[in-house]
Amino acid sequence: MTGNNFGGSIPPQLFHLPLLQDLCLDGNSLSGKVLVEIGNLSSLQTLSLSGNRFSGVLLSVSSLKGGLELLDLSDNDLSTEIPTEIGNLPNISYLALSNNRLTEIPSWLFDFKGLQDLYLGGNRLIWNSSVEIAPNPRPFRLSLKSCGLVGEVPKWISTQAGLDFLDLSKNNLQGTFPQWFLEMRFKGLILSDNEFTGSFPPGLFSRLGLGVLALSRNNFSGELPENIGDAIFLRILTLSDNNFSGPIPQSLIKGPYLQLLDVSRNRFSGPFPVFYPEVQLAYIDFSSNDFSGEIPTTFPKETRYLALGGNKFSGGLPLNLTNLSNLSKLERELPNFLSQISTLQVLNLRNNSFQGLIPESIFNLSNLRILDVSSNNLTGEIPKESRDLVGMIEAQNSPSSILQTIALDFTARWSSQEVLVSLEFRDLIVNWKNSKQGISSDNLNIYTLLDLSNNQLSGQIPASLGALKALKLLNISHNKLSGKIPTSFGDLENIETLDMSHNKLTGSIPQTLTKLQQLTILDVSNNQFTGRIPDGGQMGTMVLDPNYYANNSGLCGMQIHVSCPEDEPPPLTKPQEHDHKEPWFLWEGAWIGYPVGLLLAISIIFLTGYFTLPPPSNRRHHPQRPIRRWN
Repeated sequence: MTGNNFGGSIPPQLFHLPLLQDLCLDGNSLSGKVLVEIGNLSSLQTLSLSGNRFSGVLLSVSSLKGGLELLDLSDNDLSTEIPTEIGNLPNISYLALSNNRLTEIPSWLFDFKGLQDLYLGGNRLIWNSSVEIAPNPRPFRLSLKSCGLVGEVPKWISTQAGLDFLDLSKNNLQGTFPQWFLEMRFKGLILSDNEFTGSFPPGLFSRLGLGVLALSRNNFSGELPENIGDAIFLRILTLSDNNFSGPIPQSLIKGPYLQLLDVSRNRFSGPFPVFYPEVQLAYIDFSSNDFSGEIPTTFPKETRYLALGGNKFSGGLPLNLTNLSNLSKLERELPNFLSQISTLQVLNLRNNSFQGLIPESIFNLSNLRILDVSSNNLTGEIPKESRDLVGMIEAQNSPSSILQTIALDFTARWSSQEVLVSLEFRDLIVNWKNSKQGISSDNLNIYTLLDLSNNQLSGQIPASLGALKALKLLNISHNKLSGKIPTSFGDLENIETLDMSHNKLTGSIPQTLTKLQQLTILDVSNNQFTGRIPDGGQMGTMVLDPNYYANNSGLCGMQIHVSCPEDEPPPLTKPQEHDHKEPWFLWEGAWIGYPVGLLLAISIIFLTGYFTLPPPSNRRHHPQRPIRRWN
C-alpha cells in the first residue's frame, strides 16, 4: 500500500493478520503515534513505515516471536531518542531511521548480531564519548550522512572492523585522511561534502575489494598515486571539486570494472589518458581542468555521459564517437557526425566560442530533448528541419536515468540501492525562467528545452518551431532575428517560458498565444512590435513584469497600462475649428450676394413709393375741382 497518500492512523484491522509477512505503508501521510500490537502478526518479517508523519512508534515486541528482520522508519517525525523497543528485536538485519529528529546514538544499536544495514543519516546525532561500543568484526554498512558531525572522524568507528560501507557525506568533518582507514575493509567509502584536506595515502588502493570511493567537494590536494589502478574492482570514483593536480595515472583507466569516473573541477593537467578496449566506463566527466593536447581516438563503447569542456584540448572530436550508440550527453564540439549518435538526449554546448551555422544534422537527433547552444557566435538562420526533433514534439517514455542504468549493472545490494542514493553528481545547469537552474541526472527526462540565445542568428523564425509541442522552454533572445512571430507558436501547448527579446522582430503579437495554458513567462522586449497585446486566456491572467514588453513603442494593452487608439472616445467638435473647414464657394457667394441683395432691396423700396417726398408748406394751393358724376 505504498504511495497512496493515506492519512490518519493505521487501521487496527491490519494487526489481525497472522500470516502477514510484509507490511509496507511507505510514502503516505499517516501521522500520530503508531502502536503496533503485533500479537496476531507472528509471521511479520518486514515492517516499512517510511515517508509518513509518525511522531512515535511503539512496538509490542514480545509477540513478534523474533521474526522481524527489516524495520524502516526513515523520513518521519520521530524525535529525541531511538525507540528502545527496537533493542529487543534479536533478528533485525536492516534498520533505517534516517531523516527524523533523533539526537542520540545508543550503544545497544551495535549489539545486534545479525545487523547488516544501519542508516541514521539526516538526524542531528550527538555521540556520548563515555559510552563504549564493543568491537564488531561482522560485515555491515553504516550511514551517518548529514548528521551534523564536526571535527575529525569519530574514533569509535575504527572499532567496527567489519564495516564495509561507510557514508559520512554532508557533514563538517575536517583534517586529513585518517590513517586508520587503511586498516578497514571498505568496499564503499563516501566522504563527499566535507572539509578534508591533504592527499590520501597510496595504501588505500591496496585494498582489492574497494568498489566505491567518493571524495567530491572537499579540499583534497596533491597528485593521484600511481598505484590507484591496483584497486581493480573499483567501479565508481568521484573526485570532483577539489584541488587535485598532475596527470591521471594510466593505471586507473585500464580498470576492467570502472563504470563511473568524475574528476571535474580540479587542476589535473597533461594529456588525456588512453582508454583500453575492455574498459566499461559509462560516465566520464573530465570538465574544468587543465588537460591539453588532442582528444584520444578511442573511447569506451558503453559511454553515455561525456563531458570534456573547460580544458585546453586542441583538434576535433574523434570520429569513433559515431559508434557510441549509448551516448546520452556530450559537451564540447558540434560536428556533423553527431547525427549518427541516435540516442543522444542532451546536447549542452553553452558558453563557448563556436562559430558558423547551426548544422542541420542536429535536427536529425530524434531523441534529443535538451539542446543548449546559447552564448556562442553562431550565425545564419535557424534550421527549418526542426520537425524531425521527435523528442521535442511528443512526450517520450521516460528512459532510465544514466545512474539508474549503471546501477542495473551492479549485482550487490549495497551497490545498486544505497550507494547510488548517497552519491550526488553535478547538475546540468540550464537557463530556466530567466535564472540558472540545475537539473539532476535523474530528472533530465522530464525537461524539454531549446536555447539558441545570445548568438548572431538572423532571418525569420521558422514556423516549424511551432511543431515542437513538448517544449517547456524556447529561448531565441539576443540575436538578430527579424520578421513576425509565427502564428504556429500557439501550438506550443506545454511551453512555460518563451523568450524572444532583443531581436528585430516586427508586426503584432499573435492572438494564437492566448491558447498557451502553461505559459508563465513571455518576454518580447526590445523589438519593434506594434498593436494590441492579446489579453485572452493565459495572456490576461499570468502575472507579468511590464519590462517583458519594454522598448516596443507601438505596443498597447492592459499589460503595460497603455490604451490602444480604438479604445479612446472620439474628440469633441470645436466651432472655431468647424468654421475654418467651410467650403471656399460659401465665402465666394457671400461676397457676391451681399451687394446684389442690397441693390435689389433699394429698388423695391423706390417702386413702392417709400421714399416719395411730401409737398412743401409754401406751395400755392389750388382748390379741388369737384368730380363730375354721370347720371
